[in-house]
Amino acid sequence: MKLAPLNTVGNAHDDSVWTAAWVPATEESPPLLLTGSLDETVRLWNPEGPQKLQTNTGHCLGVVSVAAHPSGRIAASASIDSFIRVFDVATNNTIATLEAPPSEVWQLQFNPQGTTLAAAGGGSASVKLWDTAEWQLTATLSVPRLEGLKPSEKSGSKKFVLSVAWSLDGRQIACGSMDGTISIFDVTRTKFLHHLEGHSMPVRSLVYSSAPLDSRVLFSASDDGHVHVYDTEGKTLISSLSGHAGWVLSVDVSPDGTAIATGSSDRTVRLWDLKMRAATQILTGHTDQVWSVAFGPPSKTDVRSCLLASVSDDKSISFYKYS
Repeated sequence: MKLAPLNTVGNAHDDSVWTAAWVPATEESPPLLLTGSLDETVRLWNPEGPQKLQTNTGHCLGVVSVAAHPSGRIAASASIDSFIRVFDVATNNTIATLEAPPSEVWQLQFNPQGTTLAAAGGGSASVKLWDTAEWQLTATLSVPRLEGLKPSEKSGSKKFVLSVAWSLDGRQIACGSMDGTISIFDVTRTKFLHHLEGHSMPVRSLVYSSAPLDSRVLFSASDDGHVHVYDTEGKTLISSLSGHAGWVLSVDVSPDGTAIATGSSDRTVRLWDLKMRAATQILTGHTDQVWSVAFGPPSKTDVRSCLLASVSDDKSISFYKYS
């Protein structure tokens, strides 16, 4: 399996593109790509073409995260303005506006069942959960401080939560913090389970394996230049993948669960074979740091193949075929 570059949209936004997420196909629409930018907009793209379908305004500062509901009909965007905007994908009508205190909304992710939206809570040192029926805050999962710190150190040890991921069954949430720790929660019991350690710098991206047999496997991307593979139940580091010459800003797993893609401040996108535990491809199409990589849904004609999108500070979106 490898990545074949398809096309690139230059100046897809007016400023750095920070985030990307695929909207699943509906009866009326193929899979689409959402992107969010420092230019304060969210844009919707059809990869066929590629064609820009709409530009969503509504945030007054840069957009740090976009997420699509599994139905493909609604999506959400989070901005440095501390608002989460939930909107109808087809019409761009606002469904809900969720407000948080300053710097307490970062990465967003809907659970696979579509009942809950999770937001990495930044300076609140927590993950916030909203139900998608009423858009009410239903739970706050607080990250405990690591034990063994002297009281004098505790003030500076509060977790700043940047990233969040759901397990396939929706029972577990992982969040990544500025200090490099990853926290695992049992969502059904709203209970903190344990920390995963090993990174020494911010963890900006997390994703659970898409392979049902590996549902407890978690991939993490960190500014320390490494991608870690963890067993979240056994609390163990399975492997550490290195090769990027800068921060690893994003990681995503292929739909077949056999590969991961990463984006980095070294301007490259890399494809990693999980059996070989090595990078099998380095793509150098971007001219600035790559903030997000996202695998699309499996192709209807070949379930092993799909599209990959990457977005960058160079304002562009690149599409690749994974097959």
